[in-house]
Amino acid sequence: MDSAYIEAGKIVSTHGIHGEVCIEPWCDSAEFLSRFKHLYISDKKYNVSKSRVHKRMCLTKLEDVDDINSAMRLKNLIVAIARDDADLPAGTYFLQDLLGLSVYDVNKGEIGVVAEILTPPGQNIFVVKGAHEHLIPDVKEFVISIDISARRITVKLIEGM
Repeated sequence: MDSAYIEAGKIVSTHGIHGEVCIEPWCDSAEFLSRFKHLYISDKKYNVSKSRVHKRMCLTKLEDVDDINSAMRLKNLIVAIARDDADLPAGTYFLQDLLGLSVYDVNKGEIGVVAEILTPPGQNIFVVKGAHEHLIPDVKEFVISIDISARRITVKLIEGM
């Protein structure tokens, strides 16, 4: 997908008979996803008529999707947002922007690159691959700084990491 867009969820079902879709959010929350006025599905822009949160899902009514049959055709499709439409607070970032960033330990120098990000409850975990694989929790005790523009993450590992 074009880097101007971020995959933000998946349509998992329909809701009701008037064309609402139920989107499983892949972003921070259904609340975040429900704020967007435009969604992109299969490279097509859809205007959002209304959107609300229900049981951690985003129930969304898209313009021109007016019945259950139209909504069913969208089931299992990926929903994207335009990067420019996202108003991220200062110091926050999209996880996909971290993939491929070089990771430097304050004592050892470069230790690898972010190959994957695990998202269990609590905090994200960076999977850093280099000479060795490191699992680094994204917490201030280990992650000193993240500089997207420099494509660099600085960490402080402890013994055994």
